Amino acid sequence: MNPASLQQLLCLNLLLCCTTNQARLTVSPSSSQFFKGDFVSLSCEEDDSSAGWTLRRKAKVQQRTQCGDGWGRWSDSSCNMSYIDPLDSGVYWCESREGPISNMVNLTVTGGSVILQSPVLPVMEGDDVTLLCKTKTTPSNLPAAFYKDGVFIGKEPTGHMTIQHVSRSDEGLYKCDISGHGESPSSWITVTGEELHSDFTSYFIHIFT
Repeated sequence: MNPASLQQLLCLNLLLCCTTNQARLTVSPSSSQFFKGDFVSLSCEEDDSSAGWTLRRKAKVQQRTQCGDGWGRWSDSSCNMSYIDPLDSGVYWCESREGPISNMVNLTVTGGSVILQSPVLPVMEGDDVTLLCKTKTTPSNLPAAFYKDGVFIGKEPTGHMTIQHVSRSDEGLYKCDISGHGESPSSWITVTGEELHSDFTSYFIHIFT
């Protein structure tokens, strides 16, 4: 087999492995932070229903376990957690019996009184991103100060901050503070460009034309 043909086959194999049998982990409500006692539902949105996806996690005090092993309950292809606890903080992902895994999501559960609601999945360059600093008590939309990488970036009267047309420079660790209530945990916001498989598709088309 000549080098060009080998390159084409390798590229095709890479393209197929990166664009098939993939699942995307989604979180509802869409947030990376939660109060103790909140209800959370996690779903593996799959391209191939035959892949047999399982939701797994690595929490603070546990080794890798799957939904139903002492936490969560399966219902209609979702893992529902009716009373989330700080011990449920950790990394969650979908895993197939065939090997591939989905994106990973880091969830933080606090026993405190303030959380920062921010995108749980990577955001695309050019999109607008809204951050919401809220308390567990009513009213929840109080004036809040926002910080990125420990540096103050602004104060909003209703606890909402919108970052317009995000770029890679907006990627970082965010938190917020509500006077008299406290500070939220920190959450990382990832900013990404085109999806990975789009790059492989372009390259695949290029070498075959």
